[in-house]
Amino acid sequence: MGKKKMGLEDLGFVFSTDKDFEPDLHEDEKEETLKPKDQLLEAHYSSKGRAGKKVTVVKGFIGTDEDLTALGKDLKKKCGVGGSVKNGEIIIQGEVRDKVMSYLSDMGYKVKRVGG
Repeated sequence: MGKKKMGLEDLGFVFSTDKDFEPDLHEDEKEETLKPKDQLLEAHYSSKGRAGKKVTVVKGFIGTDEDLTALGKDLKKKCGVGGSVKNGEIIIQGEVRDKVMSYLSDMGYKVKRVGG
C-alpha cells in the first residue's frame, strides 16, 4: 500500500497575513447515533459481485461505527447467519430480508424495502 502524502492542512497549520486572524479552534465533532425512530434504513437484496451468493444489505444507518457493528452483530445473531459490516453497510448472508426488516421494525427503526 502506498502512503498518503500529508499536506500542511492535514497537520492543522493555517497561514495568514492578517495580523488579527484568529483560527477556528473547533474540536473534532464525533458523529452521534440517532435514535431508532429517527432513522430510515433501507433493506436491499443483492447477489451482484458476490459470485452469485445472495445477501441482504442494510444501508442508511446514521451513527458511530461501534453502534453499526453492534447492530450488525444483533442482526446476524437474530437471523442465525454470518455477515459483515463494511463501508457503513450491514451485509447479512442469505435472503433474510423479511426477518431483518421485522427485527429492525421491532427495535423502532423505519425500514424501507428496496429492490425485488
